[in-house]
Amino acid sequence: MIPPDDLSPYFVAYPGQYSFMLDEPHRCRQESPFLVLMIPVAPHNSKARDMIRNTWGKETTVLGRVVSRYFLLGLTHDEGGAGTIKEQVIQESQRHHDIIQSDFLDSYNNLTIKTMVMFEWLSSHCPNTSYAMKVDSDMFLNVHKLVDMLSKAPRHLYMTGMVARAASVLRDNTSKWFLPVSVFPGSTYAPYALGLGYVFSLDLPKRILEASAHVKAVYIEDVYVGMCMRHLGIALTDPPSPYLFRGLAPYWVSKCYWTSVITTILENSEQLSQAWGEYQSQHGCGH
Repeated sequence: MIPPDDLSPYFVAYPGQYSFMLDEPHRCRQESPFLVLMIPVAPHNSKARDMIRNTWGKETTVLGRVVSRYFLLGLTHDEGGAGTIKEQVIQESQRHHDIIQSDFLDSYNNLTIKTMVMFEWLSSHCPNTSYAMKVDSDMFLNVHKLVDMLSKAPRHLYMTGMVARAASVLRDNTSKWFLPVSVFPGSTYAPYALGLGYVFSLDLPKRILEASAHVKAVYIEDVYVGMCMRHLGIALTDPPSPYLFRGLAPYWVSKCYWTSVITTILENSEQLSQAWGEYQSQHGCGH
């Protein structure tokens, strides 16, 4: 049994009073997008943001539907003056109007806070939006395929992606995702959508935030969202095909691979540029 004062590394400070240092307070309401893409990314990683802006993130109207894109940042330890990451992020925000930054420390162990702040922002800023997607910055995203899937999807209490069911809780204390029995007594998690990319209807953020008042927040963000969904009694939906949300791209990529998937994990930004070029050359495959 771990003493109570040693439990803190596995929990995060949520709910909490987090505010937005950089915001686009009116854009989502004015654009009324069908789909909002929320991309959590570290403040220093401007390279990844630029790569997304030049590839799948530049698609603003897809199949006649408006798509908006925002990058979600926390704070960095580097909070100095001119020439610092803070100053660079402010300039980037003024140039692109796609940065949302909140006042929590941006770290791996605070990803749950980052995700819940994302739900807060969506529920307060996007009243006329049908869906949002949380998608990591190292992902290839086929926005056409995604919008096509969503045009036939349920509009309410809907969440899908790579859905993990009966996933085992990792008890190896050297694991990145270790949780002790004293923090999570069960041997398997509630169903959850892997955090690298999941989609949800815009009635869910408010409900998940309500659940967070009753479910103690663990640091594994996708698991925690699944715990909130179970508390609410809302089931996750499997995607129409198990091949839409993928892990790493296969070693041998078929001629129509990039147009057939919604997400694939990439190894770096350079790989995104290459995948995007291949995707564009595959338009003859259809979407």
